[in-house]
Amino acid sequence: MKIADWMVESGVAFGTSGARGLVTSMTDAVCFAYTVGYLKHLQTLGEFAPGTSVAIAGDLRPSTPRILRACAAAILWMEGQPVNCGFVPTPALSLYAFGRGIPSLMVTGSHIPDDRNGIKFNRARGEFLKSDEAAMRHEDVTLPEGWFDEQGALKIDVAVPPLTDVLREYVARYVDFFGPTALSGLKLGIYQHSAVGRDVLVSVVEALGGEAHPLGRSDVFVSVDTEAVRPEDVVLARDWAQTGQFDAILTTDGDSDRPLLADQNGRWLRGDVLGILAARKLGAVSVTTPVSSNTALEASGVAPFVQRTRIGSPFVVSGMTDAVEKGNVPSVGYEANGGFLLASDIEHDGRRLVALPTRDAVLPMLCALVSATSGQNGLAELLETLPPRFTVSDRLKDVPTEQSKARLTILREDVPAVSGTLGFVDACGPVATVDETDGIRMTFERGDIIHLRPSGNAPELRVYVESATPERAEQLLTLGLEAVRRWMA
Repeated sequence: MKIADWMVESGVAFGTSGARGLVTSMTDAVCFAYTVGYLKHLQTLGEFAPGTSVAIAGDLRPSTPRILRACAAAILWMEGQPVNCGFVPTPALSLYAFGRGIPSLMVTGSHIPDDRNGIKFNRARGEFLKSDEAAMRHEDVTLPEGWFDEQGALKIDVAVPPLTDVLREYVARYVDFFGPTALSGLKLGIYQHSAVGRDVLVSVVEALGGEAHPLGRSDVFVSVDTEAVRPEDVVLARDWAQTGQFDAILTTDGDSDRPLLADQNGRWLRGDVLGILAARKLGAVSVTTPVSSNTALEASGVAPFVQRTRIGSPFVVSGMTDAVEKGNVPSVGYEANGGFLLASDIEHDGRRLVALPTRDAVLPMLCALVSATSGQNGLAELLETLPPRFTVSDRLKDVPTEQSKARLTILREDVPAVSGTLGFVDACGPVATVDETDGIRMTFERGDIIHLRPSGNAPELRVYVESATPERAEQLLTLGLEAVRRWMA
């Protein structure tokens, strides 16, 4: 049966980044089949053959160990050698695998609730692109006889190999580039919740001379979305900041490839703002980012070359790679969720930061913190150096993707009229431009932006807003969410 048929039968399909689905749908048999299809595709590219090592890792969801075992079984059945990297950040796995030219996969659902999970596949030296996903759909996979029961559970005994340490190399990456005193004098709160990188983030801060204070560690999975920050996380950051102990508070999403950084006042910085600060610190010549990211990028003149793409790291990677081929380096990319990607090496003061063309949470936070040390008022002062454009976003949960697409089709047919019906025109003035790169992004004559898009990872409708003040952005987000909620009913 082709992988495309497995997708239809199981309900587990490719989203924005990798295969995602309900844990109940991601049976051992389905995960095994997906991994076999992935390796068969890599065979056609010359990146996998019997004896090839395949690095595997996962996040801290309860379902992750079971899925990792099914993936390891598939690698063994294909005569590969699974390399168990344990429960580590996605970028730590990628750094290890890319540096050795071997395939890798990460079992993670990122920020989505733990009733769902996923598998993020990588090629030998970079991310699995949309063209790879399309090709993988055509791979035929037949399960080995007697390996699974009727419910799709793995029956044979598969031992996951001993742990391979990939974290030492990941920490050294930042120490070697920024130096062991880069964060000296800073007291940093580390909001740990259930992020897989919660302990290595402490290690990085301390290795750079900072003082790390772990906060909010959880024994159960917490769904932290760096694009749509939970109200309780807003309160937590504010309360921690009011103690006056911290220069900043750092955290990540579940698989620790997307950052969330709060200033000394407990205000969480948007990921696309972090991206601008990191691009500036690294001296980027080309910046690639999705259409949903803050337009302060262009207004600030950080880089001479800017590309806007669809949402999802595979699209950003493609744009960054094109920039490298054109000689526009350093070439970097980032997403509105904060994940920062580096397509070319960075040289600075005799130090080299090797390219890592996949989302990383640590690099943009370090760039911002190091940049802020030159001012008197830390991150708050650093933010004032950017043009006054403010983005916020949230999502309507439990909205089937097909329902979202159907509604956006209606909007697309007559944007001025439908946006008027929703109340957007009264609030923002007439529609000036419409961008359909990914979803429908409406820019209004008064400079406000409202962007509607179905999530690629979950049954959610995303609402993105940009305006000239944070108060105005929050006001429009509330209006947009309520209008769309009524419209979807």
